[in-house]
Amino acid sequence: MTQTTRGLLVAAVLLVAAAPGRGDEPPAIRLAEVIEEARVQNPEIKAARARAQAAAYVPAQASAYDDPVFSYETWNAPESFDVTRADNNILRLSQKVPFPGKRTLAGTAAERDADVARREADMVQLEVIAAVKRAYWDLWLVHENLLVYSRDKDLVERLARIAEQKYAVGQVSQPDVLRAQVELTRLINRVTTQTLGVDAARAELAALLSREDPGSIGIPEEPGRVRLEQDIGSLTEVALRQRPELAAQQASIARFEANRRFARLGYFPDFEFMAERFYNFDRRDGLGAMVSISIPLVYKYKYDAAVGEANARITTAQADLRRLQDRIRREVRQAYLRAKTALAQRDLFLSTHIPQAEQALRASQVGYETGRVDFLSLIDSVRAIESVHLEHFQAEADFEKAYADLERAVGSEQ
Repeated sequence: MTQTTRGLLVAAVLLVAAAPGRGDEPPAIRLAEVIEEARVQNPEIKAARARAQAAAYVPAQASAYDDPVFSYETWNAPESFDVTRADNNILRLSQKVPFPGKRTLAGTAAERDADVARREADMVQLEVIAAVKRAYWDLWLVHENLLVYSRDKDLVERLARIAEQKYAVGQVSQPDVLRAQVELTRLINRVTTQTLGVDAARAELAALLSREDPGSIGIPEEPGRVRLEQDIGSLTEVALRQRPELAAQQASIARFEANRRFARLGYFPDFEFMAERFYNFDRRDGLGAMVSISIPLVYKYKYDAAVGEANARITTAQADLRRLQDRIRREVRQAYLRAKTALAQRDLFLSTHIPQAEQALRASQVGYETGRVDFLSLIDSVRAIESVHLEHFQAEADFEKAYADLERAVGSEQ
């Protein structure tokens, strides 16, 4: 064995020793458990729920009367400020009353705002859960890639020893040994890169779960055999029924319609009722009452502008609803086609590419050991099966992530 080969093998051993052992790995994580943890722990979801809860308290405030006002007034009191000798002491209680319907409409608009906030919280949860699924499958993919490179590294180490043995007895030339060393170096680098990739993928998933220690996240389980059983048309119909963005936009339109009705009531007066009690010096005491009425027609242009603004906002919201429907159709179609493509690729790898590549590698190994195949052809077979496995796992991950995007596009969490 040459000095260079020994150095490479030592580096490989040290790399494997530095990586966490199987016994040190946290338990495998299931996707359903990760999703449930995100629902409970993700701070973005918590914040959205808190905003929705805050909005739910607004309608009661918006539809309430203004606070009544109590006032005290004294007239022509002596310089000693002895109010008992003032000509008049007046106790007054007043209450502002909007024109009938204004308070109700203000409460209705606030209720629609609360509906929007609730739907936005649902939207945030859908987005976060889709991100969790993508991060989960990214972690699974990088771990599977690490296993592929590790297996190939072990295989090339064995082939390198065979090449050195053949070189020692003069059956092959030195380039075979050098090619084995170069290939081993490449795979050691890949193992190192993928090991760091596992840590990075864990950190991404840990952030979504609000975990402080990414090392507590285990390796994802193998994906199931999910199939696309519905067509684009039926999925689009479901999406247009249950996407929270649509419900939020419809609630927004209802809010603007309530604002328009409120603006139209602006042409009608508001009232203020007042009751008074008079305590008079050297004269009889008495009671008083007063009604004040606003005169909105004096500045009618202000209310015309409010109605015009409300109409424009309704038109804008209706156009946004149409734009949102078009976007949802596009998202469903794109996610469906990506999932369909990845599913076809995955099935093709399982049924054809992988068996063919494994058969070619076995034939190349036997041929090299018997001298019928050169080392370069053997390395080509190793790289071919490596590429096939990597592309297969990429197709698996692409399908799962596309399926997660499809679920989000339809408005479903799982």
